[in-house]
Amino acid sequence: MISSSMTPVQTVASGRSFPPFDLARLLGTVFEPTFGRSICVLIDLPDLAEAKDLAFLKNPERKIQRRAYENFYQDLHNGVMEELALKDGALFAYKMTGGSNLDLPDECVDMKGRRLSLEKDVYPKFDIVLCISTFSATAPLTAFAKQYGFRGATLHGVNEVILNTGLAVDYNDVSRDAEKLRRSMTKADWVEIDFTVEGKESMTVRLELSRQEAQKSHGLCKGDAPDVANLPAGEVYFVPTGAEGAFPLKYEDGTLGKLTVTGGAIIKAELIEGEQATIDAHNQKLKDDPMTGVLGELGFGTQVLPVSGADIQDEKVLGTCHLATGRDDHLGGHITPDKFKRRANATHDDILFAPHKTPNFDIAQARMHRDGETVVLIEHFQPSRYLLEALQS
Repeated sequence: MISSSMTPVQTVASGRSFPPFDLARLLGTVFEPTFGRSICVLIDLPDLAEAKDLAFLKNPERKIQRRAYENFYQDLHNGVMEELALKDGALFAYKMTGGSNLDLPDECVDMKGRRLSLEKDVYPKFDIVLCISTFSATAPLTAFAKQYGFRGATLHGVNEVILNTGLAVDYNDVSRDAEKLRRSMTKADWVEIDFTVEGKESMTVRLELSRQEAQKSHGLCKGDAPDVANLPAGEVYFVPTGAEGAFPLKYEDGTLGKLTVTGGAIIKAELIEGEQATIDAHNQKLKDDPMTGVLGELGFGTQVLPVSGADIQDEKVLGTCHLATGRDDHLGGHITPDKFKRRANATHDDILFAPHKTPNFDIAQARMHRDGETVVLIEHFQPSRYLLEALQS
């Protein structure tokens, strides 16, 4: 683990060794299932016809779904269910939503192509639901878990790096570290983040936290209380009560924009470099449905992990932070899909700040005010001594 000598997180991560991925160890640690619990696996497909007779396995574009089949479904049936005293192990597919944390369709199919209902044939009948999908389903699945009483895990975007690192760790250790950092940040008044953009102006955004209890994504989902773990885990997060200032955003096409925030929401985007049309499209969306600009999360990574190329793991890396726009009901917030002009806009979209993701801008400093004192949390994508000492406590 990283020490107070301030060795860069990326250096430590690149030299870290991980045990082989072991589904029995992962499920046993995360859920501690008692005898006879039923389990199933959900995947998403753009066309449900691909589920019949496992036709999706012949499509090279279905890498995530293949991993779900080979590393989860097959492993369950090749000894993991017997080892953990689980039963059933069914595989179902639902139609791809097209966006992060959008509502899940009710229709699903089994691998014989039979049409079923998630709310009638899956959620009420299984104790543990594993959702391995293209787009995150954490928010809708959390709501269904509370409604139907199951536990689950969402593992969207799983790739080989994630399997062999972020899903191979001991989640008891992850949980302990997340709790140490949670305690070091809980009941903060505010967090300010200073950004520098290569050759451009500096920006600062201030997130009001109103002394709320910090929360953690730590990967453990034990006991009988309905809940959903998001894996890989390793994060301390808040639901901002307000925000002011500006921060940079790198769009999918590489365009860089300056986003102005007031009243807890992004109100406009301005071009730094790239395509003006990308900025115009964002501004039109903000005008048409202002809820899409509301900041619903501030998160800090707590693990030392290698870059995977997928935000689901990379936002859990110590020294990174992320904001998220959109729905936050699964985090204890009040931004629910019905508050958007169209439910198709009710996504939860993470904005990750990390050296591999945003190499042309930097977090000069992230600092927190708590108990009358301001302390540094991050500088140049590295955890501060304050955080490192919390981990060593």
